[in-house]
Amino acid sequence: MTANWYNIQDIDKLDTPALVVYPDRVKTNITTLTGMIDDAARLRPHVKTYKNAEVTGLLLDAGVRKFKCATIAEAELLAMSKAPDVLLAYQPEGPKLHRFIRLIHAYPQTHFSCLVDNAASAKEISDAAVRFKTNIDVYLDLNVGMNRTGIAPGFEALQLYMDCGVLPGISPVGLHAYDGHIHDIDLQKRADRCNFGFDPVLKLQQTIKSKGYPEPVIVAGGSPTFPIHAKRKYVECSPGTFVYWDKGYQVEMPEQDFLPSALVVTRVISLPGPTKLCLDVGHKSISAENELSKRIYFLNAPELYPVSQSEEHLVVEAGANHQYNVGDVFYGIPHHICPTVALYERVYTIENENISGEWLNQARDRKITI
Repeated sequence: MTANWYNIQDIDKLDTPALVVYPDRVKTNITTLTGMIDDAARLRPHVKTYKNAEVTGLLLDAGVRKFKCATIAEAELLAMSKAPDVLLAYQPEGPKLHRFIRLIHAYPQTHFSCLVDNAASAKEISDAAVRFKTNIDVYLDLNVGMNRTGIAPGFEALQLYMDCGVLPGISPVGLHAYDGHIHDIDLQKRADRCNFGFDPVLKLQQTIKSKGYPEPVIVAGGSPTFPIHAKRKYVECSPGTFVYWDKGYQVEMPEQDFLPSALVVTRVISLPGPTKLCLDVGHKSISAENELSKRIYFLNAPELYPVSQSEEHLVVEAGANHQYNVGDVFYGIPHHICPTVALYERVYTIENENISGEWLNQARDRKITI
């Protein structure tokens, strides 16, 4: 890879701020992913990072057949792309449950499943499935340390799994254990924490099997713990960020060889002082949930550091006697790519250093057709 791999020769055609994607690097990342696991059948990547049909197609071409998502729109995008197996990694409730069932009926060629973590929701899903004459496979959502959803692996989880087994309209088929709270830079520390949280999941799986149920499938992890779960036999792994990668994971997960393949391009629009530049990349253009210093990093201007940001503007310090002018272009790696993608209705693809097309981020919407 060349040092200036990101350069766009026809940059004058691109209004900013813009999200650009380099398809060749995306393909390389997919090849890297499949090379890190013994069988592509154990991959269940999360669509939340990229939200478009084109990357879904590249994953299908690479032999991926199972996917994970968090919204009905993401699930429908996958179904529209003819993904065979889609896990809604969310517990559908109320109107979302009704939309989920409509999705099941609308796309019979795709097998859908969802999460459950309590008896009341299991009963609601069961009642809706019976009412609308379908059967829904459910995965028990386990809390292995994220402390946002899920039931702790143990006796109550076993009882809930067994309760789901007798409810009409639903079938318990597996366990979902997302450990996205584990971000240690040191891989061994990350592995130790991952294994500590995963041991009760394995114990629950075998206890369920001992009760006469088919061995539950385990869907585990995200990008940080992917190298660890990938070594476990028969565990499905669900990384997502790998397709585009970002600065945050590039720093935190140095053992993973994925390439940044999505950038936010921005221009200097004003010179508010002798040492400062104002860029057209505000809160609406880059994920802003982290502190100001952890939002965007400029490949062709690494010395710049941010001093303030608002909805449409970012002010950066360039130092005395800088040579930058209004109109200069910067190529920025987002610190967190997933919510950054959700800010853009489309990405511009860059091939051979030129704009080659557009990919619509259809699933950034809350609704496609259902």
